Amino acid sequence: MAFSDATLYPLQFEPVYKEKVWGGRRLEHLGRTLPGAADAMIGESWELTDLADTAVSGGGGGPQRSIIGNGALRGRSLHEVIEARGSELLGRLAVNATGDFPLLLKFLDAGQNVSVQVHPSPEYARNHPEAHLKSEAWYILHADPEAVLYKGVQPDVTPQQFRDVIDSNDADAVARLLIALPARVGDCHYLPSGTCHALGAGILVAEIQTPSDTTFRVFDWGRTGRELHIEQAMQCIDFGPPDVARNEKRAHVAGVFTAVSRLVRCEHFRIEKVRMAESYEQELPYDQPAVWMVLEGAGRIDPGNGADPVAFRRGQTMLMPANMNDARVIMDEDTVWLEVTFPIAVSDAIA
Repeated sequence: MAFSDATLYPLQFEPVYKEKVWGGRRLEHLGRTLPGAADAMIGESWELTDLADTAVSGGGGGPQRSIIGNGALRGRSLHEVIEARGSELLGRLAVNATGDFPLLLKFLDAGQNVSVQVHPSPEYARNHPEAHLKSEAWYILHADPEAVLYKGVQPDVTPQQFRDVIDSNDADAVARLLIALPARVGDCHYLPSGTCHALGAGILVAEIQTPSDTTFRVFDWGRTGRELHIEQAMQCIDFGPPDVARNEKRAHVAGVFTAVSRLVRCEHFRIEKVRMAESYEQELPYDQPAVWMVLEGAGRIDPGNGADPVAFRRGQTMLMPANMNDARVIMDEDTVWLEVTFPIAVSDAIA
């Protein structure tokens, strides 16, 4: 079907799985059938991606574009739809300079500690055009007892002290330099570019991030054979705890059938957790695209524009076009999802 003949509707995507040395099998808890052998360690599921290129050490090199998995546009890439129908899909939202969708969404399963890493700081990115800012947020879906995540460097640790301990290759000493936080299901952590961080073993998260695959590994917990980027990382790390209080300020609005909890607001995206009760029906009055990562339950969306209803269920990620002015959602079960939207103005995003 030609793009001009297809009425837009909620788009679902084929997940792109990445094996990682630190991965696991917890994505099966979301109802996924994972590729490969039964012991293949799947660390990442790229849920929505529109990258023109990826790092060899991260996404594997080359472009990574999400493929639509439902409806009349099945088999087309998200990027093709943006090129052909961008104003209908995105509304007032602008794509980035390369015409790509301005978010990357994943599920991450840390069966083992993920490398201690940092993404380019604004200053580094300005001086290195090949590096791209990567600010992200983790919503914790599962955490083993005693699991921790690492978010920032302890106060008063100097760059030289940090470098000396990294060079010692002492995992316990490195961990003591980092701010370890208990991993609790339902917590959401914002990690702006420049934050030194790592997921600890036993954690499954949904990750919402800016569209970048630039990652500098600074320590890999004694593993060998994987590239480290210590020199680049030392130029990017923002020493000390990340200043994210205003970005993680929660708000909660509840009614009889629905509840909305704001988790993160930053200049790049907003994240809210939405709960709706079984059999509840509601309009979806979006004037911009919205992304849903469905965590529990199931339902249907009637686009209200002549397109067929779209059923959804736990574990799926969907992109709602901006032009569905008469859409309605109907819950078949009690349902929970993360809803990701975009601040049109920076002042609105951080107010």
